[in-house]
Amino acid sequence: MTAIELMQRRHAESAAQRFQPLSEIPSLRALVIACADQRADPTHILGLKPGEAAVIRNAGGRITPATIQMVAMMATVVAEAGARGGFELILLHHTDCGVARLAPHDQLLASYFDIPVSALGDKHVTEPARAVQADLDCLRATPILPDTLIVSGLVYDVETGGLELAVPPGPLRGRERGPSPRPA
Repeated sequence: MTAIELMQRRHAESAAQRFQPLSEIPSLRALVIACADQRADPTHILGLKPGEAAVIRNAGGRITPATIQMVAMMATVVAEAGARGGFELILLHHTDCGVARLAPHDQLLASYFDIPVSALGDKHVTEPARAVQADLDCLRATPILPDTLIVSGLVYDVETGGLELAVPPGPLRGRERGPSPRPA
C-alpha cells in the first residue's frame, strides 16, 4: 500500500466518525509558523486540536518573502471574514534542524531567504533561539503585516521533547527587540 492510499483509507475511517465543520477563523486566533521536519510537528508539540490554529510549515520554519506574503494574505482573508482584533503569530523552530546542515551551501540559503550571501550571518541558521529573534525582527520590519499581531517564538528540542520560550509574546510593533535569547 502506498502512503497516499494509507492516508486516504485513514481519512475515510476518521471522517465517517468525527467530521465537524470548522470556523474559517481559528478558535485560538493563532497562526503557527513551523519547520516541515516530521520530528517537529506543531500539532503534536503544541497539542493543537482541529480548528484551533492555522499552521504554515516550510524549511526551517523560517520567515522568507514567500512566508511574509502568505501571512499577509491570511490576515486579509481573516479581515474579510469579519474577524476583528489581534492574532498571535507563533514561530516554532527546533534543534537539529536540517536547515543548519545547509550552512555550507550559502548560495542555496541566500536564494531561499532572498538575500545576498553577505547577509546570511544575520539569519543564525545554526542557532535556533537566535534564528527565532532574527525572524521576528524580519516580521517587525515588514510594513504589510497588521500592527495588531502579537508575536512570540519557541524552540523545541527534538532530543528531549522540551519546549523553550525563546521570545515571549509581544506586539509586532511597539518594541524593537525582545530579551536576548539564550543559546539552545
